[in-house]
Amino acid sequence: MAHRKQPPSFCYSRTDPSPRFDSLDIACNKKLCGVILLLLGVSNLQQIEPRKPKVPCYFIFGDSLVDPGNNNELSTSAKSNYPPYGIDFPHGSTGRFSNGRTAPDFFAQYLGFENIIPPFTTAKGEEILQGVNYASGSAGIRDETGTKLGINIGLNKQLENYNITISFIVSILKAKDSATKYLNQYLYSVGMGSNDYINNYFKPGYSTSTKFIPEQYATILIEQYSQQLTTLYSSGARKVALGGLGPMGCTPDAVASHETYGKLCVEEMNNAVRIFNDKLKQLVDELHEKFKDAKFIFLDNFGGLIKHISILGTNYKITGCCEVVKETGQCVPNTAPCRNSNLFIFFDSFHPSEAANPVTATSQITSLHCLFDTNGFGYS
Repeated sequence: MAHRKQPPSFCYSRTDPSPRFDSLDIACNKKLCGVILLLLGVSNLQQIEPRKPKVPCYFIFGDSLVDPGNNNELSTSAKSNYPPYGIDFPHGSTGRFSNGRTAPDFFAQYLGFENIIPPFTTAKGEEILQGVNYASGSAGIRDETGTKLGINIGLNKQLENYNITISFIVSILKAKDSATKYLNQYLYSVGMGSNDYINNYFKPGYSTSTKFIPEQYATILIEQYSQQLTTLYSSGARKVALGGLGPMGCTPDAVASHETYGKLCVEEMNNAVRIFNDKLKQLVDELHEKFKDAKFIFLDNFGGLIKHISILGTNYKITGCCEVVKETGQCVPNTAPCRNSNLFIFFDSFHPSEAANPVTATSQITSLHCLFDTNGFGYS
């Protein structure tokens, strides 16, 4: 029996930041070093100007880390379509939970798309052939996750919305076979699970933390996630990048509301993240083996940021750039943020600033090549 050729080891690497970061003299002032690392990530991606898209289409599933405005018209406190959000974004306060661009915006720029990937709620006509973003603030793998904040679009519903998009693509291309061919070449980015901890497991009012220890809870999440990703595969996805969870124990909200015991971050929360990420890496291997005609990769959202945060040292105070509403950790509407947002890792109590997002993005680009042919990106 022929064995399936395995992709290069870096496709499954537990990604560290790009080597150019490691070459810096860490003996310099720690806070300054951290800032330099963030700005290097921004400038590196801003210099990339490919002439044509490296992939035909880019679909995005996720939560507030990548939500471009799908929550704007929902009855929920998890929305950010007001200043100071978007203060550094060309289109203003679109509903992104940041002062500027999010990781998908940087990815889209790298991939060569002239326009940002539109949210599902406003995507129309032939623009959907270049991609759609289905992400929703406070959403999770579990349907009840984040619902104490109001209505959101959980992953199950995002998958339903994706199927609506498929029907439009079939209509535009005039043939289901043509649509299937295109879907097989598209890039799918899925990043879920953060809210299943922040707005579920570690949130008062939810019973999951009293029913399950972290190991059990992660297993339950991964089992449901596996079913959802199988549904995505059945709907045409063949090149899927799965984002691991970031260091949620290092957010301003976490360090302000939990005991850190002399450490920079809340280790209880980060340990739960590590358990989930380890199981997600195992799931990637299982999906890769189960679906021979598809490629799944794990993208590390933990290692890069945790390393940069650690460089800042224990004397560094993790805070956001804007004044926040205590109950939600989001920016107080229409208030002035800090003057130097590019020096902050976080914009509010949960979400990265525009300066921090490229740190994650640059460390993942190499892995994205593994989803396509051996020469990198390409499509017919």
